[in-house]
Amino acid sequence: MGVLFAFMWSSAFSTARIIVLEVPPLTALTLRFAISGFLGIGAALLMGQSFKLSPRQWMGMILFGICQNGIYLGANFVSMQWIEASLAAIIASTLPIQVAFLSAIFFRENIGWVGIAGIVSGFIGVLVIMSTRWSFGFELVGIILCVIASLALCIATLTVKQALLSNNLLMVVGLQMVVGFVFTLIPALLFESLEPIKFSWELLGAFTYQIIGPGLFGTWLWFKLVNRIGPTKASSFHFLNPFLGIAVAAVLLSEAITFFDIIGVIIITTGIIAVQLSKNQAQGV
Repeated sequence: MGVLFAFMWSSAFSTARIIVLEVPPLTALTLRFAISGFLGIGAALLMGQSFKLSPRQWMGMILFGICQNGIYLGANFVSMQWIEASLAAIIASTLPIQVAFLSAIFFRENIGWVGIAGIVSGFIGVLVIMSTRWSFGFELVGIILCVIASLALCIATLTVKQALLSNNLLMVVGLQMVVGFVFTLIPALLFESLEPIKFSWELLGAFTYQIIGPGLFGTWLWFKLVNRIGPTKASSFHFLNPFLGIAVAAVLLSEAITFFDIIGVIIITTGIIAVQLSKNQAQGV
C-alpha cells in the first residue's frame, strides 16, 4: 500500500507536465477538482457515507483542501510550465525534511543529532541538483513556486495532522476537491484564457490518471495508510519519492538524468531516512 502511494505521488508530476503543456494549469486543475469532487462525493454517498463531520474535521478539511489542492497543486501545476517534472518532484519529496525542520523550530520537537544531520543532508542534496539546473529566468520562478507549494503542504501537515481521519473518509476526500475547485476557479477565470485545446490520447490519458489516480485514489490511500500504521511510519515511504520522481519522468517524458541528479537524490533520500529514524527513536518505535 505504501509503495503504491509513493508511485502515485511521484507519477503525478510527470502527468501534470503533460497536461500543462497543452492546457492552462489552473483551468486544468479546476476541471480536475470539479470532476474528482463529483465522483468522490457520489461514491461516498453510494457507500453510505454522509456529510456529517465534526467542526474540527470541517475546519481541517477546508484548510487541507486550500493548502494541498489550492496552493500546493496550483503552484506546482503553474511551475511545470517552466521546469521539468523531475525537478518539481525532487523539491516536493523533501516534505518530511521540511516538516521535521519546522517542527523543531516552532513546536520545539526534539529530533536529535540524527534528525539535524538528515535535515542538513536533505537541503544539501537539493542544492547539488539545482547547481546544474539554475537559471535566472522563468525557471527560477518555477523553482520558487515549487518551494511555496511544498511549504503549503508542510504547513497543512503540521496544523491538520489527524483532524481529517473519520469514518467518512471518501466523503472528506471529495469535499477537499470541491474546496480546491472553488480556490482555483476565480484565478483561472481572471488570469487564463482558454484557447482551443489540441486533444490527444496522451493528454486524455494523463488527465484521466490525474483524476482517478493521485486525485481520488492516491489521497484516499494516504489517509488510509496513516489511519492503519500511523503518520510516522506512513511518512517513511516518502524516501522512495526522489527515485520514483526522476524515474517516471525519464520514462514518460524522456527527461535526462544527470550524474548530479543521482548524487543529489541519494543525499536527499539519506536525509529523509535519517529524519524518519530520529522520529522513530523519539516515539520509541
